Amino acid sequence: MKKLVLFAFAMTALLFARPLAAQEKAKWTEKDAFHEVMSKTFHPAEEGKFEPIKARSGEMLEKAIAWKKSTAPEGYNQKGIKKDLGTLVKGVKKLNKLIKNNGTDNEIKAQLTELHDIFHGITEKCDGEEKH
Repeated sequence: MKKLVLFAFAMTALLFARPLAAQEKAKWTEKDAFHEVMSKTFHPAEEGKFEPIKARSGEMLEKAIAWKKSTAPEGYNQKGIKKDLGTLVKGVKKLNKLIKNNGTDNEIKAQLTELHDIFHGITEKCDGEEKH
């Protein structure tokens, strides 16, 4: 009887564990790389610290372009975000140019905030996640 209860418990655990594992998605390396730069530059800018974005705007542009050109791993809705990735790249180009032309901190913050919102919109569409 004890073995039967243990077997039933193990089978129940397997039934519940399997759907959870199936829901995990592969990492989209280029998405994660862009997110890394966004998080390390946006949050300091919220606090009035603009050096991180001024120093990394070129890198942000490279990451945005790489993400747009990449192929999404299985389970992501790349077609659904293709246009948004184009908008993101254009916005990062605008930000990078603004920084190179010594734009004001308020202009930089406004553009970076817009990009942050676009990024989170893309993230929600492509995989239902929202991370900071």
